[in-house]
Amino acid sequence: MADRPTTLGELKASGYQPVPVKTEIRRNLIRRLRSAEANREPLFPGIKGYDESVIPQVVNALLSGQDIIFLGERGQAKSRLVRGLANLLDERIPVLDGAEIPENPYQPVSPQGRALVAEHGDSAPIRWLGRDERYGEKLATPDITIADLIGEVDPIKVAEGRYLADEHTLHYGLVPRTNRGIFAINELPDLAERIQVGLLNLLEERDVQIRGHRVRLPLDVFIVATANPEDYTNRGRIITPLKDRYGAQIRTHYPASIEQEIEIMAQEAQAPALAEEPESAGLPLHEAPFMAEIIAEITHAARRSPDVNQRSGVSVRASIANYETLTANAARRALTLGEPEVAPRISDLAYILPSFQGKLEVEAMEEGDEARVITRIVQMAVKAVFDRAFGDSDFEAVEEAFNEGYSFTAGAAVPATDYRRILTDIPALAAHLEGESPGVHAAIVEFILEGLHLNKRLNKRAEAGAAVYSA
Repeated sequence: MADRPTTLGELKASGYQPVPVKTEIRRNLIRRLRSAEANREPLFPGIKGYDESVIPQVVNALLSGQDIIFLGERGQAKSRLVRGLANLLDERIPVLDGAEIPENPYQPVSPQGRALVAEHGDSAPIRWLGRDERYGEKLATPDITIADLIGEVDPIKVAEGRYLADEHTLHYGLVPRTNRGIFAINELPDLAERIQVGLLNLLEERDVQIRGHRVRLPLDVFIVATANPEDYTNRGRIITPLKDRYGAQIRTHYPASIEQEIEIMAQEAQAPALAEEPESAGLPLHEAPFMAEIIAEITHAARRSPDVNQRSGVSVRASIANYETLTANAARRALTLGEPEVAPRISDLAYILPSFQGKLEVEAMEEGDEARVITRIVQMAVKAVFDRAFGDSDFEAVEEAFNEGYSFTAGAAVPATDYRRILTDIPALAAHLEGESPGVHAAIVEFILEGLHLNKRLNKRAEAGAAVYSA
């Protein structure tokens, strides 16, 4: 903005006083907490299921000025929480223009910054740094070096005649370039121990040794980290002094309820927007309410299954990807058969195998075991949702019709119009229909038939890519 100071002298005249990053975050957090209470706005938008568990711990750590490490299995929104911290930074802050790293204009820490102030005095140029530019992130890998994170001696500067011990020879890494901001390290234990030691020195002693030369770096950086609990132990791949350095170790978790899982799916999933595509002639998505519940239940069942490696976890991304695949297969059916709507059914669940296989680690790894485990988990989930939805319903008339020799063929490639026959032949089924959508009616029929089969009240056999239900 034009009214912002552009020189060090103008900045001094404005009365601006910089504060450390943690103080800045705490000050803005206090404002947000008061605003959130008055307006009922979430402190971390887009984060579901943490209001009573994780977020209060984060708030306490920030109010205390503590360094934070988030411990949790994959897919527990650790990275999103860390990135959300950037919203607690000021919208813009002044830094020296021309310095290699973001510098406090009043107290520059780099040789370039000090030289700028010494040469220009109050005429030293100022630029305003946005909060997005003050956030840095790095995925820890074993091949990361001190040069990547902290810096390295620049051979070109040495060739110009400077000594190795001269601070001017240093080419800064990622952490110094996030000075006066937030730097996040994902999967911290994957850093080699010698890099962890260098990071500890930077955090605790405010210096680091590069090629045997001690370099003083009094940086103002809020360093946040994430890790898997299995790796973050005294006996694991984390050095004890660095572990002790973090004041708050906050444990994340998966959604505690099916409802929270569904909320996340609805927020994150990219369902085929065929109603907006001219080529599809506007196919709306009509979804029976139990289908999203089944997808969420599948993920929860996998998290309880002894056949799945629970130390690796089953990410929320499994629910999102499975829901996207479910609706995509229903869209494929609608486009292929010329149906006027996208309506997912039970038979579409057979197609989530590709999206689910990469999201969980099966303990038994013999040929075909993974597919069998996933099929069993899907069946458990469908039965659980059916029992909740229709546990008290009377289906004796339906069973009686099948016992008298009736059979019905259902499947992902069967048109919704074919399901009218069973509704005509067994009127008792029509009592459980909702709305006027033929696609949803077909989904409800399949759900009831599959639920009765899983409760051992109907038989089911595979036939030419479809399922035949009979007595």
